[in-house]
Amino acid sequence: MDESLLTQVVDIQNDVRAAFGWPYEDDVKSANGLYQLFQTSEPLGVPHWSNDARQYTLNQIQDELRKARHIVLVGAATVKGDLNRQWPDGTSYIAADGAVGAFPDGINPVCVVTDLDGAEHLDRAASAGVTLVVHAHGDNQHRWERLLPQWAENGQPPLILTHQTNDSYGGMHNPGGFTDGDRAACFLHWLGIDLNKVELVGFSTGKIGSWSGSTDEEQKIRKLTWMRKILECLHVDFRHFITQE
Repeated sequence: MDESLLTQVVDIQNDVRAAFGWPYEDDVKSANGLYQLFQTSEPLGVPHWSNDARQYTLNQIQDELRKARHIVLVGAATVKGDLNRQWPDGTSYIAADGAVGAFPDGINPVCVVTDLDGAEHLDRAASAGVTLVVHAHGDNQHRWERLLPQWAENGQPPLILTHQTNDSYGGMHNPGGFTDGDRAACFLHWLGIDLNKVELVGFSTGKIGSWSGSTDEEQKIRKLTWMRKILECLHVDFRHFITQE
């Protein structure tokens, strides 16, 4: 991990907040609330959601991704069939939020990077035991407050927790980034994964993907512009993989 690059992709979160007029305090409130929820040995009654268990999950994910020869990040603009091709041996997959719904039978993501607006697609991933990298921000506290208790009763997927504040929370992490798609790339960088082996599928800077949650179209396009800036910071060769439509 490049520490100066990590600082850059974390600091850009302040630029995004300023651009959209979002209060920093809202992000802190959501992050702190999520942190407090997980400060027991069995959060919501789930032993493998403890701090130690989540660290084990993180280590397992890191180990698998470091061993992967090729990594495919799947974004919300993917269409069914995009993943039905011959991938190199040793390929691993990561889904950005609701894009996990585009995965065909026989291809399973290592994890889903999500701020929890992926609707029923996340429920299915949770029930299947896919690791969810759950993000806290000021506009999604109501979602994690609703979904995590549901999953504690049913799916109980392995979890990793992220946030977007300048504060430190034990057992939570800020890898940088803003949208689920670019945060997935930031997550890989933070884990020390070589981004040269990363391929983007279903990333668009010009249209809202069909796997995105309900959103304001104009605002979403602005968000995708920030996604592109962050991918540029990471030196991901997006020109070959992000559709321009």
